[in-house]
Amino acid sequence: MTPAHRAPRHVPLVHLLRDGMVEGVHHGSVVVLAQDGSTVFEAGDPDVAMYPRSTAKPLQATAMARLGLRLGASGFAIAAASHSGEPMHLAAAAETLAGHGLDEDALGNPGDLPFDPVERDAWVAADRKPSRLAHNCSGKHAAMLATCRERGWDLAGYLDPGHPLQQAIRETVEDLTGDAVARVAVDGCGAPLFAVSLRGLARAAARIATAPADSPERLVAEAIRQQPELVAGTRRDVTGLMRAVPGLIAKDGFEAVQLAALPDGTSIAVKIADGGDRARKAVLAAALAYAGVREEVLAPYRDPCLQVITGLATPHAVEG
Repeated sequence: MTPAHRAPRHVPLVHLLRDGMVEGVHHGSVVVLAQDGSTVFEAGDPDVAMYPRSTAKPLQATAMARLGLRLGASGFAIAAASHSGEPMHLAAAAETLAGHGLDEDALGNPGDLPFDPVERDAWVAADRKPSRLAHNCSGKHAAMLATCRERGWDLAGYLDPGHPLQQAIRETVEDLTGDAVARVAVDGCGAPLFAVSLRGLARAAARIATAPADSPERLVAEAIRQQPELVAGTRRDVTGLMRAVPGLIAKDGFEAVQLAALPDGTSIAVKIADGGDRARKAVLAAALAYAGVREEVLAPYRDPCLQVITGLATPHAVEG
């Protein structure tokens, strides 16, 4: 089914409180799916077409694994990453390139300074210039180039939606989400971006999280679980949550999109209408609590000034 292409009907999800009074409101949509794929909670408009932004990266990495790309855990983790630009991130992306006879000049993403503010400040202080390798999407692009090399496809135009690589990625996105792509855009890194629904994104997260041991999806899932620091960074909330919750897969994206899946297949997808990252974190923590994650694990990721006002505020152990 093709998700509807219209303005989303988001609802209030989070209140910003100051001395007990509501100072701000974040609107958005959220869906929680049980192990069997049934919906146990939803708010807003989870079936409208939306851009998954960087939450699409685990799906894109899965497509490349299905095409025969074989990397170590660090290679698939950085392929699924919106990395912080720490030295380990640059090294992992460079290793993928070097393993296929390529270097930074082959990357089609723009140059940038590191995403992490500490790393960015250090680069500025050292008068280092923007680098394609430092861009938070460089690992994905390195994997795309590596896949083209292994398949014998032309590297030129690998970001064109009509290129065989991108056509294969589109097919995998549709398979994992159960949605037909509603629209094709260009992401901030220059790669094609396929619009699907929030519910479809949650379905895809569950498919990857519960993949059988001999599947391409499992290669991506295990890489994310083993190397969460590469998927985000040492100072990022999604990395901390993956370290704190055994088996959790979590991926954030620009404009406050989030996917997450527990190893039993319970899955979550979030979109905050105004792109507010603080609200994304609050709703994710509430959704994980609703799915049965212990409050003491989630406490470091909650902000007492942010009140989730949907039914997610009442924990509910999800069963398939």
